[in-house]
Amino acid sequence: MDFYTHELGDAILLNLYENLLRTRIFEEKMLNLLRQNKISKWFSGVGQEAISVGATLALNPDEYILPVHRNLGVFISRKLPLDRLFAQIQGTRSGYTKGRDRSFHFSDKDSSIHGMISHLAAQLSVANGIALADSLSHSNRVTLVFTGEGATSEGEFHEALNIASVWNLPVIFIIENNGYGLSTPTVEQYKVKSFLEKAHAYAIETLVVDGNNILEMYNTVLEVSEKMRATPKPILIEAQTFRMRGHEESASNKFVPEEVLEAWRAKDPLHNYEAFLIEKEILTEGKITYYTTKVKMELENAVEKVFEEKEIKYDLETELSDVYAPYVHEEEAPSFETAPKRFVDAIHEALDLSMEKHDTLVLMGQDIAEFGGVFKVTEGLLEKYGKERVRNTPLCESGVLGAAVGLSLKGYKSMVEMQFADFVTNGFNQIINNMAKLHYRTGLNADVVIRMPTGAGSGAGPFHSQSNEAWFFKTPGLKIVFPSSPHDAKGLLCEAFNDPNPVLFFEHKLMYRSIQEEIPEAYYTLPIGKAKVLSLGNDATVVTYGMGVHWAWDYKNKEGLDIEIIDLVSLAPLDYETIRTSVSKTGKVLLLTEDTFTGSIISDIAAWISEHLFDKLDAPIIRVGSLDTPVPFNKVLEDQFLPKHRFEEKIKELLGY
Repeated sequence: MDFYTHELGDAILLNLYENLLRTRIFEEKMLNLLRQNKISKWFSGVGQEAISVGATLALNPDEYILPVHRNLGVFISRKLPLDRLFAQIQGTRSGYTKGRDRSFHFSDKDSSIHGMISHLAAQLSVANGIALADSLSHSNRVTLVFTGEGATSEGEFHEALNIASVWNLPVIFIIENNGYGLSTPTVEQYKVKSFLEKAHAYAIETLVVDGNNILEMYNTVLEVSEKMRATPKPILIEAQTFRMRGHEESASNKFVPEEVLEAWRAKDPLHNYEAFLIEKEILTEGKITYYTTKVKMELENAVEKVFEEKEIKYDLETELSDVYAPYVHEEEAPSFETAPKRFVDAIHEALDLSMEKHDTLVLMGQDIAEFGGVFKVTEGLLEKYGKERVRNTPLCESGVLGAAVGLSLKGYKSMVEMQFADFVTNGFNQIINNMAKLHYRTGLNADVVIRMPTGAGSGAGPFHSQSNEAWFFKTPGLKIVFPSSPHDAKGLLCEAFNDPNPVLFFEHKLMYRSIQEEIPEAYYTLPIGKAKVLSLGNDATVVTYGMGVHWAWDYKNKEGLDIEIIDLVSLAPLDYETIRTSVSKTGKVLLLTEDTFTGSIISDIAAWISEHLFDKLDAPIIRVGSLDTPVPFNKVLEDQFLPKHRFEEKIKELLGY
């Protein structure tokens, strides 16, 4: 192994060594504790330590790093307290996630480190968002993100590289090519011989380095980062290395031929570098003993401290309150000046006024800039706020949603427009597993609004018409809003941008240009989580939202019914108290949704009413939804699919009970 110092001073060379040694000693300690059954799991990075240590020490301390399983050297080199790091691994209260997540699934904002989730490659898009924030603030920083060679087969890898390339983001993508994805060798993962081929497809410069050579790793990252700060653009580094132990300690690496293991043992990053420093008379046996003794003592004290911690005591209020980032609605009352506005105009005004109020708000979506979006909601905003803040995106839903998370980590707000709500499936993981769980796991927030044009009735067929709000309803950490009027749409969208939590904002496509009312022209907000009683009545309660509100209202007026209509407006959180008050008064309730019948949100509400208000009921709870089929294209079929006519039959049945 050839080491070139590039005229690095002895202090730098020794600092690299000490952090490499610290990482190896920590590794060995974890393996010993695992054998003693004192910890439950460990993802060993023995043999790969030079990549993390070299890359981390080459960056500035305020530049973000996004590590994965085998990047212990990142945390060691950024000098995270050993006791708190071990507490995180052990799952105790003093760990970074308070026992809510394990190993390196955590973040430390003070150290500019953001951890992974278990879904591989998801962190790559988050790195793009962090780099985008730095580009927007002209801070001349780079972002470094790790992934393994196995994760490069994930779609997120390709989305992330494409976005980074198109937007010239200063991201260093480091692929730790250790030969195996758990047990699957690279020859069974992809056909390319080098990641040069994959990265070149996205016009990204690529370098291949010896990942076991800490000086090659350090100097490469040092050189490219200096260039990237001056001229932002992404770069991909393939660090060739080998994982000397199993994917995790319960999974052996017996499938690796012994001659391969022997060859890589000879390339051990610590022993080779140590021998080089001794040969150059930079390091002595005395210093090695000193460093080793010092680190072992520090680590032993840290481990002992954590083992002495008291068992976590469960506190229900704390666990529930930490699901969402704290936020208290501050009412901004509307002005007296009003004007007739369509639903689409109300959404547009809310975006415009929120862009004025929040200079860190960035809009992202397919065709939202010059074209103004497929529904023309963002028309004219590009001219007013510029290309940096109103951004067309590639067709990379997951990549863009991940970038939104990264923007939030740097204090930016973002809106992501789904061209149709149906297409959100391509970004499901980022919403469900990244955004929704972020605050509970890390104390950080995903300050993201996802606009979701939704609903049937326009003959758009099965892939442009679904009501998919229930997909997200059961996921803690998300807020869901579904307004039915221009007034509510404007006030709630303005509020959604104030709220630091991820908000899915559903907009029924049929309402865009068919619903109009007088609304305030100036900025105002409405609270998320508060239902509206649209009409008072005594004979029955209809609980609904979205287009159901208009179906119920029109039928009530046509038939002159004395029914109370509740517009839920917000689906998460739900306003159960308004439901309680109304149902307790009328004694009869019908729940109406455009969503398909089975597994819809109204089923959960029906269960709650049955559990809490059974003694108030004078009739069975009635649920009405769309048919349990995909949304058909043909108008006749679609009309039968939708629940409007069944609602009219069922409300008569309820009133006559």
